Amino acid sequence: MFEIDGSQKSGSGTILRLAVALAAATSEPLHIFNIRQNRPQQGLKPQHLEAVLTAAKLCNAEVKGATLGSKELWFKPREVKGGNVEAEIGTAGSIPMLLMAALPICIFAKETVRLHVTKGGTDVSHSPTINYLRNVFLPALKQMGLEATITVHKYGYYPKGMGEVTMTVKPPHALKPITLNNFGKLKSVNGVSVCTFLADRKVAERQAKAAHRSLSEKGYTADIQVVNDQSNPFQKGSSITLWAETDTDAIIGADAIGELKKTSEAVGIKAAEKLHAELAVKPTVDVHLADMLVPYMALAEGTSSLLTREISDHLETNVWLAEKMLKVRFNNQKVNNLFKIEKSSGLHV
Repeated sequence: MFEIDGSQKSGSGTILRLAVALAAATSEPLHIFNIRQNRPQQGLKPQHLEAVLTAAKLCNAEVKGATLGSKELWFKPREVKGGNVEAEIGTAGSIPMLLMAALPICIFAKETVRLHVTKGGTDVSHSPTINYLRNVFLPALKQMGLEATITVHKYGYYPKGMGEVTMTVKPPHALKPITLNNFGKLKSVNGVSVCTFLADRKVAERQAKAAHRSLSEKGYTADIQVVNDQSNPFQKGSSITLWAETDTDAIIGADAIGELKKTSEAVGIKAAEKLHAELAVKPTVDVHLADMLVPYMALAEGTSSLLTREISDHLETNVWLAEKMLKVRFNNQKVNNLFKIEKSSGLHV
């Protein structure tokens, strides 16, 4: 049985979500305690609870301690079958975070998984946007042989949420390693700017124009799609996601979310500045994609490596947990002004 102390490293919900996913991937029981110890509201919040319950549905797990506010959990996974799975968050809790908790488990399913998530937030703070997952995260995983798509039925924002998506995952026979050691030449910069029930104020258009102008000043030409969405009458909101691709298959993303008392122009500029901060140092993945790829690098046979501009708390946490649960080794070394993160070859599970 895995014994995981949730107060280690970042002490966040990341440890819970990834520990549950890796337990399911290895078919090993998990006992996790001190859940979200380093957060102001400790224990399971609605989105964490739903992530655990969704993981349990995917692998027919036996779960103890899965209640709101719980700081201790026992998770005993069984076979991952696949098929249709329903999840409902019930708050503006992050749908992307729930999808990221479920996706490593889907790799081991016997058949295609269709995960339908309702009543959550697609674009909320402290989480990647749903369009970041669609345009940055999933294309990177496709390089590893993992075919997954996300369909957005309803965008959802804070405070009401009410977003709805379906993720479809075709399990690979095996994950391929990913090697991204060279930035290469910039091929394209793209984006999608979305607003829900804010077309009258031209919010999506203003976000896109500001981002385009900011990137132009830095020498980049961006093609940003404007989406005036009307999928969710319960909650207005907006977001913008930008991404750059190079001729060596490097993919670098950035996003920003509309907020009260923040102009649409400020939101667009924020996303553009985040992307420029990455592109200026020429990594092969952005700082967020780096930590998100760690579990897949760990689960893939052979050596995987990438270049990132910094070692974030989440990256450090995910490496620590992957090494502990999957018995793999990661190394990081400074390469000029970047960090090379490498997972050694060898068996994982």
